[in-house]
Amino acid sequence: MAEPLSSNFIGAKVIKATLGFSVASLAYTGVVMHSPALPLVAAPVLTSPLAEWQVTAGYAVFAVSYFVFALGKLPGMKIDRPGMAIIGAVLMVAFRIVPAAEALRFIDFGTLVLLFSMMLLVGYLHLTGFFEWVTEQIVTRLKPRHLLPTVIFITGVLSAFFVNDIICLVMVPFVLLATRRMGLKPLPYLLAVATSANIGSVATITGNPQNMLIGSFSGLTYRHFIWHLGPVALIGLVLDWLIIHRMCGSDFVPGEAEGVEAATLHVSTRELRKPAIVIAFVLAGFIAGVPPPMMAAIGAALMLITRTRNPRLVYDEVDWGLLVFFIGLFLIVGGAENCGVTGYLFDIAERSNLQNAGVFTIVTAVLSNVVSNVPAVMLLKTLVPAFRDPHTGWLVLAMASTLAGNLTITGSVANLIVLERAHGEVHIGFWDYSRVGIPVTLVTLAVGWAWLAWVR
Repeated sequence: MAEPLSSNFIGAKVIKATLGFSVASLAYTGVVMHSPALPLVAAPVLTSPLAEWQVTAGYAVFAVSYFVFALGKLPGMKIDRPGMAIIGAVLMVAFRIVPAAEALRFIDFGTLVLLFSMMLLVGYLHLTGFFEWVTEQIVTRLKPRHLLPTVIFITGVLSAFFVNDIICLVMVPFVLLATRRMGLKPLPYLLAVATSANIGSVATITGNPQNMLIGSFSGLTYRHFIWHLGPVALIGLVLDWLIIHRMCGSDFVPGEAEGVEAATLHVSTRELRKPAIVIAFVLAGFIAGVPPPMMAAIGAALMLITRTRNPRLVYDEVDWGLLVFFIGLFLIVGGAENCGVTGYLFDIAERSNLQNAGVFTIVTAVLSNVVSNVPAVMLLKTLVPAFRDPHTGWLVLAMASTLAGNLTITGSVANLIVLERAHGEVHIGFWDYSRVGIPVTLVTLAVGWAWLAWVR
């Protein structure tokens, strides 16, 4: 998660701004998502055509931004993806490609409210030790032969309902502890955490940031999403288990246990009672059809009503950089639409038969590995509404952009978290990961495509 803010003054300003933003966004979400006559995003219309220099500038800003998104940072500079998103957004407005008066209308506040609220909810659960308690109750009490499927299915199920990154943060230390106690090599179990977190998160709108984005723009309900993609996640987790067991067979032979005692968790059931009730309430609201941004925001507000926990600790769990990244991306892609980039891409899509589910799966998977899944989805979302079958297009986009994260060790944030958390105890090399990640990705993408082609 994000590092703590550098100063109390800045933190206070950010928090105040965020609270104001949340109130305004909830009002927006409540109006838009409860009114069938209104579109999910009010699309701004340019009052006058852009000059040739503005079109050229728009193409350049778009190209440079996505170049940085692909590399992760600008060579020779300390400009990362969120930084480039800010720079690109400012340039789009400065060049009047995105009119300043219309800039806010390019931003989908429903997506931001859902993302921010889920960060608060998951951050609160993390601080209370909820995930550690669940994991300790199950993982550290198993026999060696049961550890792999248990790690895969616990990680997958938790990642389906909560942001998968935080699940990886919690699971890695417990996997390391359990394997030491059982005398097992930790590598296959760490690979299981990374791959199953990505696979499980495909099941719901709240599993990962790109699904939240798709949920807001597609209009698909939480129940509809899980009905169509839940089976893909379930089958994918079973295949993940079989592939890891096959590829890492020699690593499952127990060695000499180290006799490490489990760390005592100072978590009382009383402390877990409120989070459990709130989470059950939020999930019930999702399933009942309440708009996810509204339901998640209500849950976050309930979590913040407390007499015992310092709310500043919860704010520090929020990934502010990711929120900034989303805002900048909205404006960059909005500018690209205005200067004709997305129209040009749609012409290419028409000639490439991108509306075919199989072709779209491949293109989404490749683009997600080149520029990362969120920028890929942000770009491809402009094409899906024009498809002959946009419903299937949205589901394929969610499925392929998520499962593609398992292809390489840098394919998703979840993978990098596992890599970093295990650093110092276990070395996970490129081939160590790829021998599992590549077959898992190819097989799960094929299953996802076949399932969506059948249930449409």
